[in-house]
Amino acid sequence: MENYIITVNGVSYEVQVEKAGETASPAPRAAAPRAAAPKAAPKAAAAPAAPKAAPAAAGSVKITAGAAGKIFKIAAAAGTAVKAGDTVIILEAMKMEIPQVAPQDGVVASINVTEGQMVEAGEVIATLK
Repeated sequence: MENYIITVNGVSYEVQVEKAGETASPAPRAAAPRAAAPKAAPKAAAAPAAPKAAPAAAGSVKITAGAAGKIFKIAAAAGTAVKAGDTVIILEAMKMEIPQVAPQDGVVASINVTEGQMVEAGEVIATLK
């Protein structure tokens, strides 16, 4: 038998695992939950790189980042007419290039990011009007 401590949802349990071919102990005991190990203090949030000003010509249709990552390429500049499904910005996340597309026909009102900028999932990266 080998003893292990396993933590599930912050509660630690002591368990015994039988190796193949060994016989079980005559009196198995239920492991009692152990006190949870102290959690590390949360990391301090990094200061924002630069405050983002609201674009003056922002449109009403928002295009948001589908995942956290880096802006790889801006495919459509402000003032460009786009159709639904056209790529506006390409986001690089987890070594993949993910096109961020126009949700409907319109004109790109603003591009709120720059190439190489890191963004969070759900952050508004462009707008259409």
